Amino acid sequence: MVKKTSKAAKPARRKPVKPKSYKAAPEELKDYYSQMLMMRRFEEKAGQMYGMGVIGGFCHLYIGQEAVVTGIQSALKKGDAIITSYRDHAHMLACKIDPKLILAELTGRSGGISKGKGGSMHMFSVEHGFFGGHGIVAAQVPLGAGLGFAAKYRGTDNVSVVYFGDGAANQGQVYEAFNMAALWQLPVIFVIENNQYAMGTSVKRASSETELYKRGESFGISGEQVDGMDVLAVKEAADRAVKWCRSGSGPILLEMKTYRYRGHSMSDPAKYRSKDEVQKMRAERDPIDQVKQRLLDGGIMTEEEMKALDKAHKTVIAEAAKFALASPEPAPEELYTDILVAE
Repeated sequence: MVKKTSKAAKPARRKPVKPKSYKAAPEELKDYYSQMLMMRRFEEKAGQMYGMGVIGGFCHLYIGQEAVVTGIQSALKKGDAIITSYRDHAHMLACKIDPKLILAELTGRSGGISKGKGGSMHMFSVEHGFFGGHGIVAAQVPLGAGLGFAAKYRGTDNVSVVYFGDGAANQGQVYEAFNMAALWQLPVIFVIENNQYAMGTSVKRASSETELYKRGESFGISGEQVDGMDVLAVKEAADRAVKWCRSGSGPILLEMKTYRYRGHSMSDPAKYRSKDEVQKMRAERDPIDQVKQRLLDGGIMTEEEMKALDKAHKTVIAEAAKFALASPEPAPEELYTDILVAE
């Protein structure tokens, strides 16, 4: 008679320990404010230039979501990789890429970061650890898992940060990537930028599980919901997630509850929500205004200093626009460069 042995229980997956609320030093807070303000002014200029007809194709603005990429990027180091969707301008600015190169790319000029061939939706800069904006919904998620695999395969402690939206969170390839990342314990931070409306349908109407941070649970991926309108809350969560991944604990998922003020793209009139809803969010939850108030209340910056900073950013962006419009369009033969040919 064969004696049955009880199967050992699989140990419960650890979860990252939540530290105390993040406290930013004065200079750090000023830097967050400056970065987000630059992103806001850049996107406003991009919207203006799109309206003028000098930016073609689609153009997706990040206005309202600036705290997410600012807080997360502050936790990264050289060698880490980030990859995102087509709403990618601010992510490139967060990687310290020259606004001139980004705006030249938006206008399809040869002086652009991708030689004018990527446009608004498909910019890249491997030099800066930025592995692209991607036009196909959720296509960047398995690619981001691959970047995590590369970091682990090479024996580094680098992490891969994969940004995608609430609409992309319903795509099947996301869950294939979750499975592989968890199975192989890849150092990947999956960031869902939940701006609540995907292309125009609210999360409540499109998702049976609206708490998107739970989406990785069946794969053993710990998740957390974060106030994506507060850069300090994002920074706190990012520090914790980066530490988790660098320690070899595998992937982690962060749902950033954020909000975009403009339509999904410049061609979207955003009639699926009321003006009052947008105005209420702007008035009560704006990520830049929150930091501005902290700076004023703490006596770290004055209104005059803030106006001077804003003027300086506008000057930088105006010069970037001049550079972009003065740059020539790519030569016809550029169509045949940077193409992978399999023999």
